Amino acid sequence: MSIQEIVLRQRTEILHALCSSGSAEHLERVLDILLSQGGLTFEDCQNIQVPGRALYTNARQLLDLVYIKGADTCALFYAAVQQVLPEAGFSFSECGSNPEEKKEEYQSTCTQRLLTQRPSLVSKLQGCIEDALKALVISGHFTSADCDEVRLPIHTPSQQARCLLNHVRSKGESAAKVVLQYSQEKQESGSPLNQDNWTPPKEVLKYQKKLSSSVSAQSCFLSTYGGTSHMSLDDIYTEGQLELANNCDNVHGPLGLKDIVGTAGTVNEEADTVLVSGDAGGGKSTLLQRLHLLWARGTALQDFLLLFPFSCRKLNSEQQELSVQELLFQHCCWPDREQEEIFQFILDHPQLILFTFDGLDELKQDFSDEHRLCCPTQRAPVHILLFNLIQGSLMKGVRKVVTSRPEAVSPVLKKNLRKEVLLQGFTPSGIECFVRKHHCDPTVAANVLESLRTNTALLGLCHSPVLCWIVSQCHKELLGCGEGSPQTITDVFLMILQHFFQHQSSQSTMGSGWLHEHLNTVLHLGQLAFEGIETSCYIFSGTALETCGVTDTDICMGFLIQSRDLSSTLSRHFEFLHVIMQCFFAALYIVLSKNTDRSTIPKLFETQNMTGLRSSTCFRVCLPSTEQQELALKGEATSVKTSNLQITATFVSGLLSQRHRSLWLHCCPSAVMEKRVKQVVKCLSKGMQKHFKSIPQPVEGEKQSMHAMPGFVWLIKCIYEMQESRIAKDAMSKLEVDHLKLTYCNIGPVECTALAYVLQHLKNPVGLQLDNNSVGDVGVEQLLPCMPICNSLYLRNNNITDEGIRKLLAKGIQCDSFRKIALFNNKLTDACTQHFSHLLETKQNFLSLRLGNNNITEEGAKQLAEGLKYNHSLKYFGLWGNKIGDAGAEALASALENSTSLVWLSLVGNGVGSAGACALANIIKNSTSLEELWLTENCITSTGVECLMQALEHNPRMKSVWLRNNDLSLEEVEELTQRESRLIF
Repeated sequence: MSIQEIVLRQRTEILHALCSSGSAEHLERVLDILLSQGGLTFEDCQNIQVPGRALYTNARQLLDLVYIKGADTCALFYAAVQQVLPEAGFSFSECGSNPEEKKEEYQSTCTQRLLTQRPSLVSKLQGCIEDALKALVISGHFTSADCDEVRLPIHTPSQQARCLLNHVRSKGESAAKVVLQYSQEKQESGSPLNQDNWTPPKEVLKYQKKLSSSVSAQSCFLSTYGGTSHMSLDDIYTEGQLELANNCDNVHGPLGLKDIVGTAGTVNEEADTVLVSGDAGGGKSTLLQRLHLLWARGTALQDFLLLFPFSCRKLNSEQQELSVQELLFQHCCWPDREQEEIFQFILDHPQLILFTFDGLDELKQDFSDEHRLCCPTQRAPVHILLFNLIQGSLMKGVRKVVTSRPEAVSPVLKKNLRKEVLLQGFTPSGIECFVRKHHCDPTVAANVLESLRTNTALLGLCHSPVLCWIVSQCHKELLGCGEGSPQTITDVFLMILQHFFQHQSSQSTMGSGWLHEHLNTVLHLGQLAFEGIETSCYIFSGTALETCGVTDTDICMGFLIQSRDLSSTLSRHFEFLHVIMQCFFAALYIVLSKNTDRSTIPKLFETQNMTGLRSSTCFRVCLPSTEQQELALKGEATSVKTSNLQITATFVSGLLSQRHRSLWLHCCPSAVMEKRVKQVVKCLSKGMQKHFKSIPQPVEGEKQSMHAMPGFVWLIKCIYEMQESRIAKDAMSKLEVDHLKLTYCNIGPVECTALAYVLQHLKNPVGLQLDNNSVGDVGVEQLLPCMPICNSLYLRNNNITDEGIRKLLAKGIQCDSFRKIALFNNKLTDACTQHFSHLLETKQNFLSLRLGNNNITEEGAKQLAEGLKYNHSLKYFGLWGNKIGDAGAEALASALENSTSLVWLSLVGNGVGSAGACALANIIKNSTSLEELWLTENCITSTGVECLMQALEHNPRMKSVWLRNNDLSLEEVEELTQRESRLIF
């Protein structure tokens, strides 16, 4: 039988093998091999890989083409399939040469080598795309547009590598040489799996195959808030915004998935644990799932031979004491044979092993290093094993990746971290990408996106992936609500509640009566959620459901999903779609149930209990007496999780808003609802007053300042959820400060919306300091309503781009009080300088502009100079850590040399040389106001310093010129210091 006949006969099996995973990776790897062997041309591949066409259709097109091309191409194709899918069992002894045999052909040019080595280059490059792009940019072959096309978030890492190679091919011989040289250097640096052609034992490789198959099966469909819809992770996954918790000078550009376990941002080389922190609903579990899937497919984390994924939520259910070996094999994947040998391999090669723990904040026990354990064969409670693994007492050298909400990360845990990576939710482009992926119909996606653009509050909420999913899921309700479009998180969750009820019930009531119709379901699920929040329980047995009256009908509504790992034919376990959904139902129970105690709401809002108290006694009074007795009998030490209680309290505030009271009309007596509303209002007022009373008296001569704590931000969010301006006005009427400091408060777009809603009611303008948060462009847009009360705005280190600045300054120009802005360490480029130039030219009362550590070049400096020429009010101007060079310094000097207002100017670290220094000397010579000039860390020589000294002779008012770390010898520094004391070296 000829090879053509075999390909034809096995067509169905080959199609299934290439496409059954749902990913195009297998097909693309086969195409790589055929390209490298000359079996296909690039034009052939383009005809096969038609964007938007079904994967099976593309695979059929390939099979048709190789059959038409004849026996030789069929042989190459069959061999390629064997190489890519060895487990599929295709074999034919006369199918032709192995794809590896022709590697020495066509080696005369770098472009040809790029083609013949394509399969191996794809494998090598996908883990280091950013480094390869950097090499191509530095060599002048790639532009930023080329890089952006390679980095498209819809591409997998291997697809990014292929896109890069395709672009390099079009750039010619010299670009190909750069890539080959980079690949060679990367290979020579080596990795544990490549050095000395070392091969792991056969039993370990067999176990790796089984483990990766298991991990792939668990990861290929979206597991978080997807219910039973079986949404392919490949189809829906959208990258969130990753940042390092600690600023790192050698990290440039956005972080990718590979950077989580990479060296970027490492602060403790001796530690093994990487923490990925982010808010509830921020996409931590989905990110980890994506990492798992990429590892299982062999497209990422290939330095790790074995990956063991754990869910802390499921580990809560483990009652037995386990050893590390039992933990790995029982909770991840059981070896078919030779368990001891495989575990010994793990102990002997820790650098090849990766553990992931999802949801550390969901463990019932708080992290502690009190119980030390060093022996991997010794049994212990699971949480003790976990804590010792994280801190390195157990399995030292094994890399661990842990996810958690930031508020659950204690100082004890932080000291054991290799680094911390912050997951900040979706960027505006990420929101658009997710919505378009969620909707197959482009028209529907476009309508949803247009609805978001016209509702900035809802756009801010969609920064959170779980809320973005809800909005996409409820697109019909969203598009049909007109002016009643959701404004708050409570609005969004009420929308998903109604959506689920109407889609699961054949005869669902329309209008405001829908909640009353399903009240029993809400109360049953609410009680389950409420008791779970109190006891840090997120997985529920059939007995727990029965105790709360949860029926099969309630389960079928879709808010609970079966926890498969803990379920069997005899016993089923369930969990809510998401922990935020559990908090929402707990809030519904508090608001609607007749069984909750009168003190439930006050206890929920007691901030002193929510900022560190871990005793359950304060919350047990919220439960009926029979349930208190049951807890006492069990003797369980519960751990009240502050963040979940705060989320629940936020929902309670929103549910009791005046806007939603028509929903409760037939669900709960009006008198009861009014009492609960008054309780919430009183709690919020009381909480605010406690914060205001804590404000210290100002030091004489300084402004009255309030450094708000995260609890203050939570109270602001609760007030926003109620959407009643009288409450916001009342709260702000008692706040009398000149400066409101909210640094390191984990403020994102959602918090910005709430802050703007409440702060706009301040009586007098304030300085608003939001440094070191996650405001971003979306958050900037949410802050615009409170701009009239901001006399100064500090947004250092907030991931803001030129687009965010465009909107901010367009509003700022209209606000008389707005006079100062600081934007150190954001993502600003020359494109933003035209807006600042317009601001400077327009606002003749503007006092301070600080744009340090961005990406402003000489072109940006020239643009700023145009505005500075006409400004007569600016006192402080900082461009520290940009790249303006001599030309930029000369432009600024020309604009400022006759300034009568400028007091302080900083051009530290800008590549300014002697030519720039000589130009700046004219400011010193002519300005009647300048007192300090900072030129540290530039490249000024003695020639430039001489110009500055001559200018100082004409200006006795000048206090200092800072010149440390320039191009001066020690002898020159000593001589110049003696001649002019105002020069600071």
